[in-house]
Parts: sequence; C-alpha cells; structure tokens
Amino acid sequence: MLRTDMRKERTVIFAAFILPIVSALICLGFGRYSISIPDTIATLLSPITGREVRGTDYTVIFNVRLPRIILALAAGMGLSLAGTAFQALFSNPLATPDTLGVASGASFGAVLALLFGSSLIGIQISALVFGMSALFLTYAVSRIKGQSSIVMIVLGGIVISSLFEALVSFIKYIADPQDELPAISYWLMGSMSSATYGSLALGLPFIIIGSLTIVLLRWRLNIVSLGDDEAKSLGGRILIIRLLIMTASTMITASCVSMCGQVGWVGLLVPHIARFLVGNDNRKVVLASIGFGASFMVIVDTVARSLIASELPLSVLTAIAGAPFFIILLRRMGGIR
Repeated sequence: MLRTDMRKERTVIFAAFILPIVSALICLGFGRYSISIPDTIATLLSPITGREVRGTDYTVIFNVRLPRIILALAAGMGLSLAGTAFQALFSNPLATPDTLGVASGASFGAVLALLFGSSLIGIQISALVFGMSALFLTYAVSRIKGQSSIVMIVLGGIVISSLFEALVSFIKYIADPQDELPAISYWLMGSMSSATYGSLALGLPFIIIGSLTIVLLRWRLNIVSLGDDEAKSLGGRILIIRLLIMTASTMITASCVSMCGQVGWVGLLVPHIARFLVGNDNRKVVLASIGFGASFMVIVDTVARSLIASELPLSVLTAIAGAPFFIILLRRMGGIR
C-alpha cells in the first residue's frame, strides 16, 4: 500500500512538471489566429535550426504570445508557491499570497504610478517598492517588546492590507473618470496583455529567486507549521527560516502584481489541489504546486484572450473557475482540516 501511494505521488509530481510544457505549446498556437502544434514547435526552434517559417507565425508567437505565456507560467508558479508557503507558515488553509498585505501594497504603488502617467517600467518599479514596503510595515506593526508572533504578523497583515486598500480607493476617487479611472480599474482586475520582454527582465528575477528559496526550504515547511511554543523549543533558526519564507513569498507576490495586477484564487486553490493529490507533506505539495499553478494560469490567460473579442480580466475568470472547483474539492476532502 505504501509503495502504491509513493508511486502515485511520484506520477502526480511528474505529470505536474510535464503539464506546463504541454499547455504552453498548445496555448501558444491557440487564439483567433490559430497555429498548429508542429508549426508552433518549428517556429520556436527556427532561431536555432534556421528553418524558414511564416512571418506572421513568427510575429504572433515571439512578439505577442510568448511574453505573456512566460509571464503566466511564472505568475502561476510563483503565486501557488507563495500560497503553499503561507498556508504552511501560518497553519491556516485559507492563507493566500496577500496575507501580509503585499498585494494591496503593490496595487497601491501601481495605481499611484498610473495616476501620474508613468511608463510600464515605472508602474512595475513602484508596485515592487510598495509591495516590499508592506512586508516591512506588517513586521514592524506586529513586533511587541522586540518580539513578533505568528498571530501578530497575521493581524498586522490585515491592518496593513486594509490601509493600502483604503489608499487605492482614495486614488480611484480622485482619478480622472474619463482616462485614469478606467485604466486603474482594468489593471486592478488583472491582465497579461502588458507583458513585454523588458517587463519580464525586471520582474522575473524576483519570482525566480523567491520560488527557488521556497523550493530549497520546502524540507522546513513541515517544521515551521508548528506553533510558536514548538518553534521556540527548536531555537532561533526557525525564526530565520520563517523570515526567509515571508521575504521570498513577498518578492513573488509583489513582482506578480507589478506585472499583471491582482489575480486571486491561484494561491488559495492550487495548493489544495496539490494536497488532494499528493497528501499533506509540504515537500511534495511544493513540487506539485509549481506545475499545477503554472498550467492553471496559462490556460486561464488563454481563455481570457480568446473567449470573446475583448480580453476578459483574469480575476473574473479565476473566481468563476476557482470558486465552484474549490467547493467541490472541499466536499471531496471532507472540509478544511
């Protein structure tokens, strides 16, 4: 029985790593201008093989779809890992990447830059700065007499998140309703349409570094999920690990928000799908979440740009797809444990 379970878990993890590759290849050719999978592969390899391909195929794949596919893969992977890390860190199955107020802080930075007419790079930098600032504010608020507990960190995150959400509402209130407000509202709902190689070069390193940190520390996630008393009995190293995980998750969340706006449900739903398939061992949940999160986001983004003539906001689709699926998943699992 044990060997059967291990074989099943390995199969699931292997499938989780193959799925993003398959979904990316299919979605690169999917849209109002369709490209077959063989032609997609040939076009992707043409810079290496030197094979002549149709100019339209090359332009559509490399200039239009590939940047947003890369962003979707990275954002799906990163948000899923951040959600997995926070759910383990706070021992809360409802924890999300915005638990510490990072997404709200990054959103405020972005809408502030939009208000002043900044470029895409300026918006991205502003979102990253305010997203990271939200973590430091949360940590500062949670410290009492030089110490900070998990409960106080969560409560601090709620306070800071509410503060930045109020500031976002204020920016929307004073924004020009003809030009600035529609841009701000659309950006907050999430979209991959602004993905460029320049924005990826700025934002991807934060996602990659944060994701690698969580993957390397996945062996410790089962330990840090213990309560404060158990963690203290294991010494100060646990506190350092917790801080590293929070910083890594913050980098991921702030970078994702800075490039594609707020995208909900990914960091909540995907870790539960992974746990349903591979069990509660966070070492395996982390690996499974990478592939499932990346695939989920690629598919959702492809539907968003292909379903109707105008592009649908990502947060709308993730909520429509995520909420019913999450309910079914909870009923299959017998409720949140």
